[in-house]
Parts: sequence; C-alpha cells; structure tokens
Amino acid sequence: MRCEGRRPHRTVVLALAFGLGLFGVSAANADIYKYVDRHGRVHLADRPLGPGYVLIHRGKGYSPRPRPRKNNFAQNRRRFTPLVDRVARHHHLDPHLIHAVVQVESAYNPAAVSRKGAVGLMQLMPGTARRYGVPDRLDPVRNLQGGVRYLRDLLVRFDDVVLALAAYNAGEKAVERHGNRVPPYPETRRYVSKVMAVWRTLRHKQEWGS
Repeated sequence: MRCEGRRPHRTVVLALAFGLGLFGVSAANADIYKYVDRHGRVHLADRPLGPGYVLIHRGKGYSPRPRPRKNNFAQNRRRFTPLVDRVARHHHLDPHLIHAVVQVESAYNPAAVSRKGAVGLMQLMPGTARRYGVPDRLDPVRNLQGGVRYLRDLLVRFDDVVLALAAYNAGEKAVERHGNRVPPYPETRRYVSKVMAVWRTLRHKQEWGS
C-alpha cells in the first residue's frame, strides 16, 4: 500500500493510518516505510518496495505475508558475481563460500524479503544492519558488505565454518547456549547443510574447470 503527495509528513502518516484502518489493521501495528522520490513526492508502504525506502515506524506484532517477488536466478547470479567476488576477497574470505550463502539466503535476489523481516542478498535483519552500518538493506552493495563483515566476524569468533554459518542463521547466542555446537533447530541444520553443499559444489566446479 502506498500514499503519495506533497503534503507535510504528519498528514501523510495520518492518511496511511486511515487507509490501514479500512483494512482492519491498526497503523500502530504495521511497519511504515517512507521513500521520497526525485520530484519530492512522499511514498509510504508497509514493506520496502525498492531501494531508498526507510523504516520510520516499527509496528507491534503485525507481520504481513511478504509479496512474492520475481527473481531471475541466472541473470542475477551473473550480475552480482563480480561484486560478490570483490567483497569476499577484500575481507579475505573464499568467494565460493559467500556465493553459497547468497544463493541459499536470497537466490541472488537483491529485493528478497523473508517472513521474519530479513532483507536483501545476505538477508540482513534490522539489528545486524544497524550493527554494521547498513542504512538501506535493499542496496545490494551495502547489504553484501554488511553480511560479509558479519560472517567474517563469526568465523573469527567460532573458528569453524559450520558454527559460523549456524550463528549467521540462528544468532551467536544460540550457538553459545548449546555449547558451541549447531543448535538443534531444524531450520538451522537445514540451512547449514544447504550452504555447505553449495560451497562444496562450487569448489568442485572450480577444481575441474567447469
């Protein structure tokens, strides 16, 4: 849902609140994202609809089902491969590992939004984005830089790829609570298994020149 115009910001927010009310959703319960286009028009939505949308209100308990976004995997992989390689090497990480994480996290879709609110190529949560100075999670460059720095720090912290991946998915504290082992969460175990499998496949292709 959007609300556009040149009216003061307060007026636009009130208009959005009224619109949400029509659908039986309290504005206090919905996230509100703001974007100002080059003509000065203000766009408001309950989810980031593209680069430049900034969260201006955090709702309480309202979690809309993300709209499905079309993604051309092969095209996006070609588009972002040079960027992934460059950022990975800058932080002294194996590019194949970062490609594996990006493939499993978002299938190279820079506009991917998960049900839990993770966004972008590396599926950054709001807290992680703030921690690594990523103001716009839909910016593929900043998103990738933040995600790679986070994974690098996890690799240093746990000194183990499997544990670092588990922490990337479930959080550092979850790994520590379970004695520095992969937490017994089905989602996390599937995630680690998928990333490791893709990583092995990519390395194998390079070794055999395919």
